[in-house]
Amino acid sequence: MSHSDRVGGSTDRQRDAESVLKRLGFARIAPTHADAEPDVAFWVQEAGVPRRKFPVYVPHSATGALAERIDRWVGAARGERSAAHRAIFVVPNDAAADEAWARLARTPGASIENEVSILVVPAGPVAADAPHFHLRTAEPREILTLATGIVVGLFRRAQATEGSSSIDFEELLVLLQQRFGIDVHRSLGVKSDEDALFLLYQLAQRDSYAPGDPGANLHLLVLKPTGPSARLPWFAA
Repeated sequence: MSHSDRVGGSTDRQRDAESVLKRLGFARIAPTHADAEPDVAFWVQEAGVPRRKFPVYVPHSATGALAERIDRWVGAARGERSAAHRAIFVVPNDAAADEAWARLARTPGASIENEVSILVVPAGPVAADAPHFHLRTAEPREILTLATGIVVGLFRRAQATEGSSSIDFEELLVLLQQRFGIDVHRSLGVKSDEDALFLLYQLAQRDSYAPGDPGANLHLLVLKPTGPSARLPWFAA
């Protein structure tokens, strides 16, 4: 591989981003008329999922350009005009990625209601870090709220198959990472999946409108209309 072919070895940020996304399983596609979005460097499609396509934004100048682009995208995604609710923003390092996530967090729900990813593509002739999607940190309460919604979906999926599939709580952590871009370990201050799940269970037990009243807990699943097992805390599983 020649020096110019390495990520970071080229001054063409767009070419570097295309190369990284291709290795990560995204294929470049031609936009349709309905995909018209200003400032999009190119569009990609997730492998094997034709409808999951993402506009990729590759700012070529200072951080301010990215901040302005994120603000415009958030405004569009919140209904100021028709827009895709997915996006990949390319940044040169983890510090810029943290700034991008902080910018998105200024608008509540921007990173939850939409599918947003921050891709670090190192800039400069010598790239110290490998390209990667940068995960954000989140408050424990936000993680717990998302976890409850995810687990409800997992239980409903199991019920739809008449109990033929089991609940895998590792899938919960995978979805928090891949769908919502959250670094669960860093957010909760733990080092293993087991510790993360245990802490979520403890938070769920404590998070209720009326402490000590299991009927008021926010994280109960309604499994049946009546009966002793009609309501089950998801963390009890």
